[in-house]
Amino acid sequence: MSAKQKVIVWGRSGCSFCTDVKAVLQANQHPFEWIDVEGKDVLRDVLELKYGTRLVPVVEFGGDGKYEALLHTELDQLESRLSVS
Repeated sequence: MSAKQKVIVWGRSGCSFCTDVKAVLQANQHPFEWIDVEGKDVLRDVLELKYGTRLVPVVEFGGDGKYEALLHTELDQLESRLSVS
């Protein structure tokens, strides 16, 4: 894997799990893009099409048009995923 894969976090304000994800990424000094889905059903539609969920957070890893995601139920894997990216 590359030294630092691109990370995209799909979340919303007021989501404690989203805040936790951002804190882990910041503690690991891993840059990320934040996509706020608050009140934006079209963005939740995108998540549903890509990953079968409308719930956040969703953390995407990848680049060059290829992404894999950790869904809200898999957040316990975030730190180990960062250590291999």
